Amino acid sequence: MSKDMKWVTLDSEYVIRRPWLTARKDKVMLPNGNVLDEYYVLEYPDWVNVIAITPDDQFVFVRQYRYALGKTVDEIVAGVCEPGEDPLIAAQRELMEETGYGGGVWEKVAVLSGNAGATNNLTHCFIARGVVPSGPRSLDEGEYMDVLLFSRKEVREMLERGEIWQSLMAAPLWKMFALEK
Repeated sequence: MSKDMKWVTLDSEYVIRRPWLTARKDKVMLPNGNVLDEYYVLEYPDWVNVIAITPDDQFVFVRQYRYALGKTVDEIVAGVCEPGEDPLIAAQRELMEETGYGGGVWEKVAVLSGNAGATNNLTHCFIARGVVPSGPRSLDEGEYMDVLLFSRKEVREMLERGEIWQSLMAAPLWKMFALEK
């Protein structure tokens, strides 16, 4: 079962290169000799997300409007790793920028792919226990969000009702709850 199933890239060209969207069209050959003339890959930097929990067991969330979905949603903190940035440092930076919370004890709980068939990046998921307000927020130009605190019971119920829309956020939350049993 250790058969190498790697595809061969025969040609590659960029369709679009923008700060938040880079798409590449490749021509590839599969191990069985089949050639796909158009295989699209979306290139992104690695992402991070943080399940941040205060000393009194409150979960730090952000509420923001997600334009592509047309919904205002409650989410855990998430963001982009800068080029060469360690995922833990990126996660700590994002938590501080978006919520003003910091400190705590950090643990990596998962590394996930949002869509291994079409994207080239990974999401590094962390739990930060014992975070406290530590400074001012510093939102990016394209960010507008509120900071909310939810109890463990409320977060679990949000998951059960399907109110955590982003799969890369729901997965580590579900994993955390599963491992607590």
